[in-house]
Amino acid sequence: MRASRQTFLNLFCILWLLLLLKAASCSPLPSGDDSLPPLLPSGLYKGHTCVGCVLVVSVIEQLAQWHNSTVKAAVERLCNYIPEKLQGFCYVLAELYGPHIAELIDREMNADVVCHSLRLCKQDPGQPLCHLYPPPKVGLSTAIWKAKRILKTSKDLKSTTRFSNLCAFPLLANLCEKIKYVIRNKLPFEDFDGDKFSTFPTLRGYHWRGRDCDDRNTTVYPGRRPDNWDVKSDSNCNGIWGMDPKDGIPYEEKFCKGADSRGVVLLGDSAGAHFHIPPEWMTVTQMSAKSFANLPMAFTDELDWPQFSEITGFLNSTIGGWTDSLYLRLRRRNRCNHRDLQNISQNAVPMLSTEMPITTYACGGGSSRNLLNLMKSLARNQLLDNPAIVIYATIGNDVCNGNHDTLAHMTTPKEMLSNVIQALRYLDSRLPNGSHVILTGLVDGRFLWDNLHDRYHPLGQLNRDITYSQLYSFLNCLEVSPCNGWLTPNETLRNLTSERALQLSNVLKEIARSEKFGNFDVFYMDFPLRQTAEEWRKMGGEPWQLIEPVDGFHPSQIAAALGTSITWQKALHEWPQVLGKENPFNDQIEAIFKDQGGH
Repeated sequence: MRASRQTFLNLFCILWLLLLLKAASCSPLPSGDDSLPPLLPSGLYKGHTCVGCVLVVSVIEQLAQWHNSTVKAAVERLCNYIPEKLQGFCYVLAELYGPHIAELIDREMNADVVCHSLRLCKQDPGQPLCHLYPPPKVGLSTAIWKAKRILKTSKDLKSTTRFSNLCAFPLLANLCEKIKYVIRNKLPFEDFDGDKFSTFPTLRGYHWRGRDCDDRNTTVYPGRRPDNWDVKSDSNCNGIWGMDPKDGIPYEEKFCKGADSRGVVLLGDSAGAHFHIPPEWMTVTQMSAKSFANLPMAFTDELDWPQFSEITGFLNSTIGGWTDSLYLRLRRRNRCNHRDLQNISQNAVPMLSTEMPITTYACGGGSSRNLLNLMKSLARNQLLDNPAIVIYATIGNDVCNGNHDTLAHMTTPKEMLSNVIQALRYLDSRLPNGSHVILTGLVDGRFLWDNLHDRYHPLGQLNRDITYSQLYSFLNCLEVSPCNGWLTPNETLRNLTSERALQLSNVLKEIARSEKFGNFDVFYMDFPLRQTAEEWRKMGGEPWQLIEPVDGFHPSQIAAALGTSITWQKALHEWPQVLGKENPFNDQIEAIFKDQGGH
């Protein structure tokens, strides 16, 4: 079983790496020709392919510079950094693209020129040539023309700039379907009893939901009320079971009866999933084999790190900062809540299909527009399970998109009202009585530009040549920006985006004030960015450290941990009923079941 699982993971990572290199959002990949499905903007797949190419070529060029080596040696060094079982794929790509990249870099052509000449960056008629670096002195168009002439004699260039339909191969077709299942349904890949909980960490396993303690029994899972007080076995996976030999009372009954046990569920976006690309993956001065040791895990968790996140984190952070989460605080308050967590969040990730060339995509991360569909993966039984605290937190995607006419693609207040009411009605049909829902307002994303635009991106730190302003402009030009409205030098547009975000937050606030539901009450809280920044300044930190360094968009690990503290204090003072009572038996539970407390 373990060997077959590892084989699957290796194949999964290889295919996933291919997809991430070719595209990172809502776009198909070309197979036989350059034609595109009519409903998909042509810039999408071109844009993400271009970004991936420029980043990789930049890293190769900087590795050669930093180690004073040839470009060929730099490519080999990069492949050697990747975990051994995935190196073969890297060497295949190096064989296909390496000679062309080396030839152009040796002629002092930058990554923009290299990727345009390789046709991995393309210019649509009437559109500007997008570039990350300052244009060469001869001009970008002239430099690209010269590079193409250099590569004109490369007979294999055309074939290396496209991939065939990998999902048509029998082995990979099955793998594609498995990946599609995991991503589309937000359910664990490995779940033998079908209860939506798993004993495996990634692939939407227990990094995302509490760990199953019996994956062969559908009546055993985190969050349920104990079966016969768990005299004979642990039916709710909180590690508390058996009978006290001194008085014959089941431990569950003695310690957890009337303890207000409750779980925590996050319905969110990529911020809630805790999207993170390690900066050492593209900072050559820090790069080593150790930097990429977590690559397989990162890919099989969709480049998300929910195990360290603000709402459902439970492991000590390995990506900087520290872990503090609503779940951990609920567990400390009441040890009976152990493992009762679910993170149902969506990042903008690829969706495989064997019916189209390699992949189609679920456009965008979690927002009010798609959260109703996401929450259908919620695991809660109204009759058998404990109540839950549900955090509804789509903090940006209702106003964020990569379109040039970004305002026209934002959710309107009317749409927001309809979407959220539908979602809450669905929750009312699924949550046990006594649950609570907290609606989180949208963030004021002007914080991003204000604190990052003139700083150097990790890719620009070696030569001090790439600022976040340049990165944002590059992504906007390609129409693949995560948020065209905030990641822009246009102050008027940034203000209009924040104005719409405030309007949508006010819709949520009004829903919490006026709407009533049968199985839960509803609360509202602003996204605590301002308080988080103030707290971090008091600790001697800088505001830019609250933002993910690679994407320049998501909250960092520090921001997540500080946000937890602020949310918890607000709940303690304003909604103490949401958190439940503090269990006076916590110390006794830990003393008796200390070996049962692992996540």
